[in-house]
Amino acid sequence: MCVEGLDDAEYELLKRCREVIGPDVLVSASMDLHGNVSRELAHQTDLITCYRTAPHVDVAETKERACRNLLYLINRRKNDEAFRPYKAWVPLPVLLPGEQTSTRDEPAAHIYGEVPAVEAVEGVIDAAIWVGYAWADEPRNRAVVVVTGWDKRAVSDGAEKLARTFWDAHKDFKFVAPTGTFAECLDAALRSDKRPYFISDSGDNPTAGGSGDVTWGLTQLLARPEFKDESGPIVIYASVPGPAAVEKAVEAGVGATITVTAGAEVDDIHAGPLTMTGRVHAIKHGDRHASTEVVLQVGSVYAILTKLRKPYHLERDFTELSLTPRSADIVIVKIGYLEPELYDMAKDWMLGLTPGGVDQDLVRLGHRRILRPMWPFDREFKEPDLTSRIIDMSNESLA
Repeated sequence: MCVEGLDDAEYELLKRCREVIGPDVLVSASMDLHGNVSRELAHQTDLITCYRTAPHVDVAETKERACRNLLYLINRRKNDEAFRPYKAWVPLPVLLPGEQTSTRDEPAAHIYGEVPAVEAVEGVIDAAIWVGYAWADEPRNRAVVVVTGWDKRAVSDGAEKLARTFWDAHKDFKFVAPTGTFAECLDAALRSDKRPYFISDSGDNPTAGGSGDVTWGLTQLLARPEFKDESGPIVIYASVPGPAAVEKAVEAGVGATITVTAGAEVDDIHAGPLTMTGRVHAIKHGDRHASTEVVLQVGSVYAILTKLRKPYHLERDFTELSLTPRSADIVIVKIGYLEPELYDMAKDWMLGLTPGGVDQDLVRLGHRRILRPMWPFDREFKEPDLTSRIIDMSNESLA
């Protein structure tokens, strides 16, 4: 997370927990690999691990590993054995979005493929690689390797091996799909005979930190002449929050034609609130993310409006709204890389380099506080220091 006034929110949270629970209580943390691990955060934890896949299909496995390793430490303490492991921490001058570091593709596939072998070494408990969070501007934002275990040499060697593998491939990272402007993505989708054709409106991905209420993409879509008539190509757009618009649609009911305004209540930098007239196609109550969802058909576009922002990752997210994404011509989602169900459903897709809080064009965001040099903001590098820093929680100060 990113909190105004704090440069390391997770460390601050754990530090305050430590003030309550004291230094002797064991702490195990599991994280998203897109998070940040400062040296201070690593010092305050006894065990720290993260996902090894992106998209994150190993969430449950990661939680289990964090718990299993914690129980292992607790049992060692019960048996009067040494129970506080070493952590080898290596920062890397690389800061990339998940859309360039998916483990479906190289080079992330082989980088993360090295993790189990390092973890299997005698004296090692866990090995983890974070790619960092690219859309915050803090000194801690960068890639990091942490290897935990009893053998100081083993954890140090393992961390340095993973860091070297990562750095040697830093120039090879690329986007997970063909990219283009929003207009270029729409043009490509219309030319293609592959259906459904997915487009990622990536600049406002709510699961990456976007507000979710940027109206720029839907505004551009509804302005296209190809979609003005109901007989045009069927497009599903997910989504724009608009509590007042949702309330009006609910009052009017399915089948009613209404004019509503939605979006840009949080992020109005790129486009203002969007007013549109359409027919209420569906209404759904009780969604755990959105609370209430409605579908408004405007021409051949089925725009999903929500009371609260919601990511659309599953086929049932659409079918429960009386939408059939498999038979649509184009499906546009505010997301980065496609989540597994969408990826399997898409016959082809493009990553739209659209504006928003999580713009994939990192350089144009204007980072000012990250440590430099940093790839890809800087292209000329001296060899970085990839030696491990040993952090020993049994020591009151940083080792």
